[in-house]
Amino acid sequence: MPPETVTKQRADVIHNIGYRHYEGPRLGRAYARRSLFSQSLRGAYGLGRSAKSKVAPMLLFAVMCLPAAIIVAVAIATAADELPVKYTRYAIMLQAVIGLYTASQAPQAVSRDLRFKTVPLYFSRPIETMDYVVAKFAAMASALFILTGAPLLILYVGALLAKLDFADQTKGFGQGLVSVALLSLLFAGISLVVAALTPRRGFGVAAVIALLTISYGAVSVVQAIAWDQGNTDSVSWIGLFSPITIIDGVQTAFLGATSSFPGGVGPGTGTGLLYVLVLLGLIAGSYGLLMRRYRKVGL
Repeated sequence: MPPETVTKQRADVIHNIGYRHYEGPRLGRAYARRSLFSQSLRGAYGLGRSAKSKVAPMLLFAVMCLPAAIIVAVAIATAADELPVKYTRYAIMLQAVIGLYTASQAPQAVSRDLRFKTVPLYFSRPIETMDYVVAKFAAMASALFILTGAPLLILYVGALLAKLDFADQTKGFGQGLVSVALLSLLFAGISLVVAALTPRRGFGVAAVIALLTISYGAVSVVQAIAWDQGNTDSVSWIGLFSPITIIDGVQTAFLGATSSFPGGVGPGTGTGLLYVLVLLGLIAGSYGLLMRRYRKVGL
């Protein structure tokens, strides 16, 4: 037999390497959705990733909590009758830190999947568009709630240690948690929509920062001009055009907060209802836009 014939026969041999059907439990969509949520939430703080990835989120978390710790220390040392900062005011004061965290982590949550084309791999498993969007949305909102809620917990525990009135502090703490929960949902939805428009993480970061910063700056300037010209009624209406001022308006109208608008003029109950409708509309709209985006992401 010629050598080339022997070589050809050896190349055509089929080897049985023991492939078997999977016979274990199939955990289904719910398990996949929970796993994606957990992985995304951990990733928002750099857990399970490189040490370099932990620096920014952990540093911003520390920056958020440090002023609360200082406020508590001063209140205890001076035997103050009340905390110098209200629970509902804290997130508004540190909105720049919240914006930086949102801008840094929202693109990390979705842009990398788009850039490396891993989203179709998710959908090849028992997971659908809704599962992916819900998991990412919930993870980003939860990460922001941890970021904004932890300082409020520090303030609350410190207030109790300072022996301030339990009922007043519990009420204020509850109002603060409702406020930051709404803020977390709003910021998560808007930032994920912006970040999902580009696979480039850097572009996503810049776009989120620009949206949050420019909108707030523009609204603040126009409100100040309206206040100086005596158009006090328009100050509240102008606040509808920036995410952070929407939260400010909602908590001023319904959560007993003091408005940060010029002159402290916040919306009343009637205008506050419009603020709530706009807030819920933006959250629902963000979810709808994400669903639409990911229906075509694999094409």
